[in-house]
Amino acid sequence: MAIHHRTVEVAGASVAYRESGPPDAPVLLLLHGFPTASHQFTRLMDALAGTPYRLIAPDYPGFGRTTAPDGFTYTFDRLADIVEGFTDALGLERFALYAFDFGAPVGLRLATRRPERITGLVVQNGNAYDEGLSDAAREFAGLARDVPGNEERVRGLFTEEGTRFQYETGVADPSLLSPDTQTLDVHYLGLPGRADAQADLAFDYASNFAHYPRWQAWLRTARPPVLVVWGAGDPFFTPAGARAYLRDVPDAEVHVLEGAGHFALETHLDVIAPLIAGFLTKLP
Repeated sequence: MAIHHRTVEVAGASVAYRESGPPDAPVLLLLHGFPTASHQFTRLMDALAGTPYRLIAPDYPGFGRTTAPDGFTYTFDRLADIVEGFTDALGLERFALYAFDFGAPVGLRLATRRPERITGLVVQNGNAYDEGLSDAAREFAGLARDVPGNEERVRGLFTEEGTRFQYETGVADPSLLSPDTQTLDVHYLGLPGRADAQADLAFDYASNFAHYPRWQAWLRTARPPVLVVWGAGDPFFTPAGARAYLRDVPDAEVHVLEGAGHFALETHLDVIAPLIAGFLTKLP
């Protein structure tokens, strides 16, 4: 199936996105994580070509090919504002969400702002529960920007070594990881202003924790269809965070994948894609 590469203007940002599938088909909105962009979904979009779905994957401001206006404030609230405006610009009145990593706080903000739009939720290593935070994630999120040395620690994640750590940790067979994806991530991280934007988001990450009760309440009351796929070796988000979704959506489908890390799609696409395809057939 052909994948189109387009842009649309949203509140001064030129939002780049990938799109495939019939234009009149139901939508799966694919929300990427850090430090990657919509290119992380290319293989998944190919794998889901047989499903009757329109697949749409935007790049957030500060990521991939999206460009933001001067003075843009890099917070998770603002990323959600842009993605919400993106759905408005494309006329997406109803859609399922795929939420990975940063895509969880962005997507769940959308879900609680516009709950009538959400037909289902696929979560891949996207945390919304305290128990899903590893000790390393808690420590990282607790870093204060005004403490000497913390800025340098945060920016260490934006290097080639920091990117490799995120991809390889917890992966049973690193030979399954394409070096091309990591190389592209490092390229985008090195563009002018990108490290500053990512540092702002890193220091804002702890703001998401206050939203957890609201997101959980939405899950509990709306009871959307939920599929959770989770790399067991993720150094940031533990398998407890995957199983926690069952507390609010008891009939959620949860799969914890041994041998997979944070970027589970990179190594376990052959497992995850059929799970998503089957899940999509059950959505309203």
